[in-house]
Amino acid sequence: MFDILVYLFENYYQSDLYPDQDALARKLSAAGFEHDDISDALSWLQGLSATEASTLPDSLAQSTAFRGYAEVEATKLGVEGRGFLAFLEGAKVLTPLLREIIIERAMALSEDSVSIEKLKVIVLMVLWSQQHSIDSLVLEELLSDRAQLLMH
Repeated sequence: MFDILVYLFENYYQSDLYPDQDALARKLSAAGFEHDDISDALSWLQGLSATEASTLPDSLAQSTAFRGYAEVEATKLGVEGRGFLAFLEGAKVLTPLLREIIIERAMALSEDSVSIEKLKVIVLMVLWSQQHSIDSLVLEELLSDRAQLLMH
């Protein structure tokens, strides 16, 4: 699924919009992706759209409160993932609202833990979906060699 998300970013980043789900599924299939992976990626993206329009309060974007993690979140994200999110938030790349969307999308995965490489792809997709400008240094970090390994 993550290789599809990176593929979408690389191919549709400049256009800001990607085709409707049926056309996108056909294009991904033609690009050689497996049906199950396409279905998982499209479902995950639908969840991302639903989270963006969810009941998260707008005031969260300006919050300065400390974010504690539930045990299940701490386990799934791991120390490295939580540290990475704290780093991005401290560097003002993420707002608390974006952080919560990222955590929600990571928790939506069926995996027991989310690697840092996968978390970087989630961050990338959330920033892109929010039409948040991405600094070139941040983009380089999110698409580092380790994240690129997911594509191959």
